[in-house]
Amino acid sequence: MTSSYKELLQQREALELAIAQARQNEISAAVTKVRELVAEYGLTVQDVFPGRASKAVAAKVMSKVAAKYRDPATGQTWTGRGKAPKWIEGRERSPFLIA
Repeated sequence: MTSSYKELLQQREALELAIAQARQNEISAAVTKVRELVAEYGLTVQDVFPGRASKAVAAKVMSKVAAKYRDPATGQTWTGRGKAPKWIEGRERSPFLIA
């Protein structure tokens, strides 16, 4: 016997809900187990995910570069890195240096 389209859609919806609930239950159990192991062995983020923490620290170390040039007309500044802005492009840069 074949099921109707609507019956199959209802079955799919019920199955998707059951799948989502089973997944949530298993994730919850896995997180609990991981937390127990971390606590038992005193693990750190670096122990569990090597390389990740160092990238986060490296990103924090980077700082902004101080402006090296200023347009006296508008007050706009430029660090001297990357593409030159229109106000200094093709001009002698020494008059724009910030002392």
